[in-house]
Amino acid sequence: MTTASPAEPTAAPPILRLRQASFGYTDQPVVQGADLTVRAGEVVAVLGPNGSGKSTLVRGLMGLTTHLGGEVELFGVPRAEFHDFARLGYVPQRHTLSASVRATAAEIVAVGRLAHHHWWRPLLRSARDTEIVERALEVVGLSERAAADVSTLSGGQQRRVLIARALASDPDILVMDEPTAGIDAANQHVLAEVLSRLARRGTTMVIVTHELAALAGIVTRIVVIQSGHVAFDGTPDAFASRAGDFDAGAHDHHDDDDNRLTPTALAAAPAAGPLDPKGVRRS
Repeated sequence: MTTASPAEPTAAPPILRLRQASFGYTDQPVVQGADLTVRAGEVVAVLGPNGSGKSTLVRGLMGLTTHLGGEVELFGVPRAEFHDFARLGYVPQRHTLSASVRATAAEIVAVGRLAHHHWWRPLLRSARDTEIVERALEVVGLSERAAADVSTLSGGQQRRVLIARALASDPDILVMDEPTAGIDAANQHVLAEVLSRLARRGTTMVIVTHELAALAGIVTRIVVIQSGHVAFDGTPDAFASRAGDFDAGAHDHHDDDDNRLTPTALAAAPAAGPLDPKGVRRS
């Protein structure tokens, strides 16, 4: 009599997987034929000169640009069939809070909990919600400013509030579009410390950036986008040995990326949030 051997454990699917994926605006492709796989615990920096398509790529993952072809999977599920958006934390490009917003840092961060509440019910914070909001503010080093009006915070502090808001959804991956752009060197250093803390916790991150030096020691992989195509995908050491092969803009200071407006977005996709200023350019 033979005894059946125990089944081998099934490896978890990648968090993100693109196969020959194309994204753009309406019917105009910006990124074409992209292959990319991101697994749990990786910290991936996405580089590229202005207008190369790097922001279009990450927005395509979030459903904020049009998926024009190829395959996109999130946690092993085709993008069109994926609905568990709380698993994706998103920090938009060059995003700060409107001066007209009258809310505390804790109230802004609490918006990140909306994904865990039914839309037809008011956001009544449970003890767990409160704990998660407090922890998110602690991670970004703003516990002492929880009750501060966001209009009194610096641009760098507001960026950290928005990262905390994304963390409050308790995501499995954090996608950030130029988190260090447009802020001074001191605040870049503080943000880099926040990202380093997240990396040590095993947080999976995809970070569009021009300030690669600020992320030294944090990034585990580098992806370079040039002319809408993946030109490089490898380790930081491999990138350092080939950096001269790529456009200097791939790791220079950020100005603006894709100078386009996003015409549509999936209704359920985690966008910037209801407390953000209207008319923000999604470049």
